[in-house]
Amino acid sequence: MPAVQLVSPISPVSSVSPVSSGDPLASVAPDLPLLLDYAARVLPGLVLVAGCFLLAGPLRDPLARIALLIGGFVLVRDAMTPVGLWRVGTTESVPWLRMLADPALLLALGGGTLAATWAVLRADRRLSALVVWGRADLPTVACGLGGGLLAAAPVLALSATVPQGERGGAVAASILPVLAFFTLTGNLAEEVLFRGLLQGRLATEMSGAQAAVCSALAFAACHAFLASTVTDAGWPLLVFTLYEGLICAFLRLRRGVLAAALAHGSAIFLLAAALF
Repeated sequence: MPAVQLVSPISPVSSVSPVSSGDPLASVAPDLPLLLDYAARVLPGLVLVAGCFLLAGPLRDPLARIALLIGGFVLVRDAMTPVGLWRVGTTESVPWLRMLADPALLLALGGGTLAATWAVLRADRRLSALVVWGRADLPTVACGLGGGLLAAAPVLALSATVPQGERGGAVAASILPVLAFFTLTGNLAEEVLFRGLLQGRLATEMSGAQAAVCSALAFAACHAFLASTVTDAGWPLLVFTLYEGLICAFLRLRRGVLAAALAHGSAIFLLAAALF
């Protein structure tokens, strides 16, 4: 089966290259036109989400606000594809991804995501009370990294026989620290939403294991548009996200959101870094 390299045809990205073996650190400032294009795509939807979120503030049950935050995150994440901030593809039914070769932009997006996550939790104490962070200790780090390796291992193993050029190409070693920062911060936000807020809310009305499974299913379901309409990655992406979601959900159950976020971020880093 030929490789499927997925960049949305909505917006040409000939001026945007994925992480490659060149010298991406030559860029010292974010690509402003690209940022403006991205902002123009997501801001109208985010304004609507923010309006709904504010109107839902008086509701005693936070579930509606959690759903709105997740919807806003899905919008922000999936809009990365048509502007060329990443590429998502499948080769022989094995998913792969590559990030943009612009370290300044990755730093800006990662820092912005981190700031937005902090602001939401700071502004709404009822939501932040749902997040079980866990202990920031060596066992948590070990569990998180082990979970990330476990999540990425099947994809890496299945990719071993596929030439690197057919699954996104090489990645410059010089950009790996920035790539790690971006994958960890971006996926921390996602884990706060799915494992912190959603799983935390569900655990108030069902067992911890049931809440974990529900959060994993919701996590995979929220990749359906990315898999079927934004790109053509299809069912392999959904299978991977369900598998990864289950690992992160049960890590959250045992060790807290910190372990889940570390697992998620390290798994995506391993897939995007082309180390194997």
